[in-house]
Amino acid sequence: MAPIQVKIKHAGKTHDVQLDPDQPATIFKDAVYQLTGVPPDRMKVMIKGGILKDDTDWRKVAPKAGQTFMVIGAAGELPKPPETPIKFLEDMDDTSLAEALSMPVGLVNLGNTCYMNATLQAMRAIPELQVALQNSTPSGLPMALRNLYTNMAKTTESVTPSAFVAALRHAFPQFAEQMRPGAGIKALLGGGYAQQDAEECWVQLTQSLKEVPGLAGPSGSSASAKFVDQYMTGELRRVLKCDEAPEEPESISFEKVLKVSCNISNAVNYMQQGIMEALDGKIEKRSPTLGREAVYTSTSRMSRLPTYLTVHMVRFAWKRDINKKAKIMRRVKFPTEYDALEIATPELREKLLPVSRKLQEVEKERAERRKVRKRTKAAKPVTDKEGDVQMADAGAPEASSSSADATTAPSAEAEDKGKAVANVELEDESVYREREGKELEALIHPDVKADIGASQTGQYELVAIVTHKGAEADAGHYIGFVKKRALHSSPVAPGAAAGPTPDEDDEDWYKFDDDKVSIFPAEKLETLSGGGQDASAYVLLYRSRPLV
Repeated sequence: MAPIQVKIKHAGKTHDVQLDPDQPATIFKDAVYQLTGVPPDRMKVMIKGGILKDDTDWRKVAPKAGQTFMVIGAAGELPKPPETPIKFLEDMDDTSLAEALSMPVGLVNLGNTCYMNATLQAMRAIPELQVALQNSTPSGLPMALRNLYTNMAKTTESVTPSAFVAALRHAFPQFAEQMRPGAGIKALLGGGYAQQDAEECWVQLTQSLKEVPGLAGPSGSSASAKFVDQYMTGELRRVLKCDEAPEEPESISFEKVLKVSCNISNAVNYMQQGIMEALDGKIEKRSPTLGREAVYTSTSRMSRLPTYLTVHMVRFAWKRDINKKAKIMRRVKFPTEYDALEIATPELREKLLPVSRKLQEVEKERAERRKVRKRTKAAKPVTDKEGDVQMADAGAPEASSSSADATTAPSAEAEDKGKAVANVELEDESVYREREGKELEALIHPDVKADIGASQTGQYELVAIVTHKGAEADAGHYIGFVKKRALHSSPVAPGAAAGPTPDEDDEDWYKFDDDKVSIFPAEKLETLSGGGQDASAYVLLYRSRPLV
């Protein structure tokens, strides 16, 4: 049905508003809120036969153009206009543009929606997803996500995700749960939406994207595949062996997974330990050989590694003694670079190992070249506006005595392992990258190369984190963190953050605390490992390291 114009009457005033029968009732309530200032959780819209509910089907209401709806509810404070007018990128001069593009935008908290805001910011670190959404977008939540990311890329002000949160609650009613009476000042004032779990939001949002068409390979292959299956889904092979009947054949099963869990017990200090604890264990099941319950050893390994590997730090557990979920405060360190070959099946490890080893060697050589270029740049004389050579700063590091010294790699080991960068003038970095890319490409196993969206190396770098702050599982605050280079590194993604690509040595991050965005130094990442009520890593997103 096409949108129609209707009227609403509130506090003696009549307003015109557009009603789209194909959209959920929450969208209409949000439009009414913008006009009247009555918050949706305190709003009653009178319709024939009762009150408009969030899940009311407009087709049963059968609204007509020009129809008047009575709105009851006390108005709160109307949404305030921004202190400074919103400016779009195309309207800015060069100076304003450079300043604006230095920082991505935040998302306004609409009342306990920090779980959603942090999840959306972290998922924005997947530029391929934004390309897929632009190519072809199913209706519903995927369309709302595409529109939100597009809007975030076009403005310099914080974005209010009203339409997206309405679509999320329509698709997954669990996120529309209201606060329990006595659960805080908002509940006393007439209700409000309850805090939700960011990991559950991540999983449900990923599930909703399963119909987004995938990206085609270089030869047009995998055109019928789905994006989530390509880039975000791994495959787990599970082997069950009966401890009490060694002669019983092993049971092997395969499962598609969207995440890897990291269990947190008293023995876990590092992420890898927790992952292995989740992958391996003992279970009891009926043995066909023994005809009774028996103990089995369960061993799980990844038979497919996706480009984007999600790790769930299982920080919330059900406590029977108190009959509620509780947070596990234990400090668990996580790596910024992760070798997933340790959790791969022997067959997959064998396919990935040649290119994985070569990439590690190449990364060392690239680091050496960056050092050499920095020394060379520091050794160059400084000229003033007239072209006169100026004296170097006496406090600056002493330059090399010759150009040969300036371009000499300091490590003999690096010469033995890879290309020599010593005693030669370095070529443009793109020349090395092209050459290295061809060498690495030749080592990729044909099966892996044909699997669009699969990790080609098993080597990952951390690009996004969702943290939880607080002691309670059903409360607290969620914050998103995204690596700067991950957010700016893909100009092909229309919804990606604009701005110049950070330097390759820039390891700093963005901190997204709802609408407050700031720089988060890389050296502070270890403070997110947990150990108290402060922000603790909850969902980690790793990206397979690129070949070039």
